[in-house]
Amino acid sequence: MELQITATDPAHPATLLDLPWDVPLAEWPEKHLVALPRGISRHVVRFARAGSEVVAVKEVGEWAAVREYALLRDLDRLAVPSVDPVAVVTGRTGADGEPLEPVLITRQLKGSLPYRSMFETTMRPTTIKRLLDALAVLLVRLHLSGFAWGDCSLSNTLFRRDAGAYAAYLVDAETGQIQPRLTRGQRDYDLEVAQVNIVGELMDLEAGGSLHPAVDPVPFGQEIVQRYGDLWHELTRTSIYPRDKRHYIDRRIRRLNDLGFDVAEMQIQRSPDGDHVTFLPKVVDAGHHQRQLLRLTGLDAEENQARSLLNDLETWMATQEDYAPGDPLGARPEVLAHRWVRDVFRPAVRAVPFELRGEADTAQIYHELLEHRWYLSERAQRDVGLASAAEDYIENILRPRAAAAATDVT
Repeated sequence: MELQITATDPAHPATLLDLPWDVPLAEWPEKHLVALPRGISRHVVRFARAGSEVVAVKEVGEWAAVREYALLRDLDRLAVPSVDPVAVVTGRTGADGEPLEPVLITRQLKGSLPYRSMFETTMRPTTIKRLLDALAVLLVRLHLSGFAWGDCSLSNTLFRRDAGAYAAYLVDAETGQIQPRLTRGQRDYDLEVAQVNIVGELMDLEAGGSLHPAVDPVPFGQEIVQRYGDLWHELTRTSIYPRDKRHYIDRRIRRLNDLGFDVAEMQIQRSPDGDHVTFLPKVVDAGHHQRQLLRLTGLDAEENQARSLLNDLETWMATQEDYAPGDPLGARPEVLAHRWVRDVFRPAVRAVPFELRGEADTAQIYHELLEHRWYLSERAQRDVGLASAAEDYIENILRPRAAAAATDVT
């Protein structure tokens, strides 16, 4: 049996060859491993360093590894939030010549945490609701893409901070399947599984003393069903408007944009008598603000981060002398956006020392600076400016936070 590595990137096999594939994953030497929080898994999972990257390595049967690898690649093409597949390694044998289980390798999602790590300190009920909101949005996006998860749970999800909310990422596609379109029964099954799993996970936290006393697991588990239903209805419902109210279609599209979705394809029909217009969003794509920010500035951010940065960009643009919407002689939005990145965004982020940023990416850092500026300005009853806000944030928020984290480690 020969070792075989099937990888998404030609550069990966070379770095992956340095890992000890002739040793069971549970026995890998510490020099190859990276100490990161791990969620609950049915399989042995370890984080390892492969070249300049950190990857998650999971031992699983060959059929399951190859299937999940293909599913994760499909989800990546569909732009659904999930971990990035890196490789499948088969043909492993130990030093004694006995076969070892194949592994699935995925890229570590920077800045993300499994839910149990987030409950190491008692999480407030409002924060738990934000986690469930993020999971409901993820499930809607998966279903819109034709992906039936089969095992939706907090354990199979990673969470990243997204401005004042969270973004959820699928981390385990082992039970999933992709179809052109899901039936109502398939969606309901995923919701039922999600509710049962979430209630069980919260009860487990409760038994371990890690759940806020105000949180009742059963109602919280039911909330994801309600949140999912509200969002699914808004994204897929058919609207009927009077003929002279056709501008309501634009209003509906703007409302979907506010939720973070674009209408990529729609169906509009007039009634036989011509008195009414029927509007149905046929293809709805998530990431409206992400795409807008990326197009204008080249910055890649989570959806809520992108919304926050776009609001600041638009406010700043209105202060520029050459800002003249609709005027062909005015500066183009892309030009102003480039100037904002150069003169405002980058200097503010660079002012924050790397050692104080933790796992936060640049978009999250800038959002937090905006939030702190708002707080200081409200207290001072005047705009304190971004530079002053950054200085105060570094000295009074980030340095004490870093000192407390260092004390916890020791």
